[in-house]
Amino acid sequence: MTQLVELSHQPIWRHFQALCKIPRPSKHEDAVRAYVKEFGENLGLDTLVDEVGNVIIRKPATQGMENCRGVVLQSHLDMVPQKNADTEHDFTKDPIRAYVDGDWVTAEGTTLGADNGIGVAAAMAVFESTDIPHGPVEALFTIDEESGMSGAHGLKPGLLNGEIMLNMDSEDEGELYVGCAGGVDISVSHSYQEESLEEGYSSFSLALKGLKGGHSGVDIKLQRGNANKLMVRLLKALTGIGARLAEYSGGSLRNAIPREAFAQVAIPSCNREEAARIVDEYLNVFRTELAEVEPDLSLVIQASESVQKAMPLEAQSQLLDTLHVSPNGVHRMSLSVEGVVETSNNLAVIKIKEGRITIENMVRSLIDSAREEHAESIAGLYRLMGAEVKKQGAYPGWKPNTESTILKTMKDIHEQLFGYEPEIKVIHAGLECGLLGSAYPNWDMISFGPTIRFPHSPDEKVHIPAVENFWNYLIKTLEAIPEA
Repeated sequence: MTQLVELSHQPIWRHFQALCKIPRPSKHEDAVRAYVKEFGENLGLDTLVDEVGNVIIRKPATQGMENCRGVVLQSHLDMVPQKNADTEHDFTKDPIRAYVDGDWVTAEGTTLGADNGIGVAAAMAVFESTDIPHGPVEALFTIDEESGMSGAHGLKPGLLNGEIMLNMDSEDEGELYVGCAGGVDISVSHSYQEESLEEGYSSFSLALKGLKGGHSGVDIKLQRGNANKLMVRLLKALTGIGARLAEYSGGSLRNAIPREAFAQVAIPSCNREEAARIVDEYLNVFRTELAEVEPDLSLVIQASESVQKAMPLEAQSQLLDTLHVSPNGVHRMSLSVEGVVETSNNLAVIKIKEGRITIENMVRSLIDSAREEHAESIAGLYRLMGAEVKKQGAYPGWKPNTESTILKTMKDIHEQLFGYEPEIKVIHAGLECGLLGSAYPNWDMISFGPTIRFPHSPDEKVHIPAVENFWNYLIKTLEAIPEA
């Protein structure tokens, strides 16, 4: 296994390696915030932390470029904490174990944090440099992008002076993003009175694992399996032979497609063999339906410790029916941007235990009104079962600017560097550009980055040659910024 230190002679990889050593899941950015703040101060640069916890660093123009338009390099400090079930890792304490695998950098059993650590590392490399020509440049390192965008929400107008914003949080080489989806979280809570079970039941655990998961925006159109939707189908079938649901846990993050789901059930002892048959049947059904996208799907039933209490049958039937019809995946494709998802939902997290039910959905849309309509239709579904529903953390989409000056500049540079024009795209994901642009409506914005595969999952990896190209592209863009 080749260690990341092999690449650390290059400035961007050296900074990324340092970031991998600092725990930085969303909501736990204190250590990484202190690190980048100290980085700026040690360089003698104007450095501040705003009232919500974002870090801003300013660097003057190099000689002869003082009249260029100011540029803001923007990335987020946090990362998605996802790990395989058999991986021992505490994201609030343990470093990411990154390593080189051929042309890729990945991590041992966890997310890598290239989303958005590569962007942070690139900005740090620019600010540390003494030989890169550039105009006035600022770094904006936001917090909590992956879990509510509170950093972007809380950014105040007037703190930054730049006119051009380069968001370095995209994940495909050769593409420039000029628009993105907005989003909103739907949080559901409900309660029920547990019932004691009579004798005559056998207890089992159900485990559905091996799904790829992935980013609930970028990967939603890939039609991967959603562990919650699949497990609900199985539970409905088992209800037909008298199964009683005691506990459930599926998914872990609202913006990650759920890869695993687990349930504790009690089944009449006379139906033990039938339960095993149904599980085998549904395993074959799921494998057939998802053969091309989920080759490692597994579904296991095992005897477990005795279940004493379970959900009442009426409440169980109502809940499973609601989850079964709850929208998930692509709701509508864009009519204006070919091949791009307009509106979607991720049935992300379900927890059931000791009389409490919590459910997390995340709706995304390129159109703010469509986001609200889809979110309200889902919220209404859960209200029909008597649940408490909250729509939280709504953020706007980013409308493309076809007259963008920086877009023309970066298209020309890309063709000069790589011999072909970049694709101009809109992404079905929640870049911070929509929120940041509402605070700084004068900004001319572009999002770009190196190739990252399977973000928000333990399979996350970043392409080494693409990082080198991204770095060279960034340098040439800074050199080409026009005068004000």
